[in-house]
Amino acid sequence: QLLEAKAKQSLAQTQYALQLQQAKAQINMVPKKQFEQLQSTLREEQCKTQQLQESLHQQAEQTCRQLVRTQEEHEHLLQAAVEQAEGLERSLRSAEAVLAERAAQLRDAQAQLSRNKLLIEDLRGQNKGFAMALQAAELKQKTMEEKNQLLEEQASALKQLIGKITPASLS
Repeated sequence: QLLEAKAKQSLAQTQYALQLQQAKAQINMVPKKQFEQLQSTLREEQCKTQQLQESLHQQAEQTCRQLVRTQEEHEHLLQAAVEQAEGLERSLRSAEAVLAERAAQLRDAQAQLSRNKLLIEDLRGQNKGFAMALQAAELKQKTMEEKNQLLEEQASALKQLIGKITPASLS
């Protein structure tokens, strides 16, 4: 392989030497004025090429700086989004806790309402009993008033009778 590589190198050197001779021969065949014009054109093209390379280099640097700024902005936006998401998650947990507390309060209120309904039903039952007892008492009072009226009438009649009997027995 080394011999083969040396042979290839030797062949390449020979070809280069041949190309160099051909180029020199062509240079000698080209008139001097044309050669100078070609050299001038070559220098101008090299200047233009260098200017283009410098411009491309500046554009590349500017693009790189812009990419860095854009990446930093994206990182800031991402950080802000993460913080906002964490804040929303905290708010959500807080709201869930408040809702759970309110649900417990509502369950307690519902239980109290059920107890109050039972108490009201019990009081209605007692109220009916009191109403019936009141009616019975009113009926008894009316009966007593009627008996009282009758007794008063009887007492009045007795007074009149006594009033009539007493003067007659005195005389």
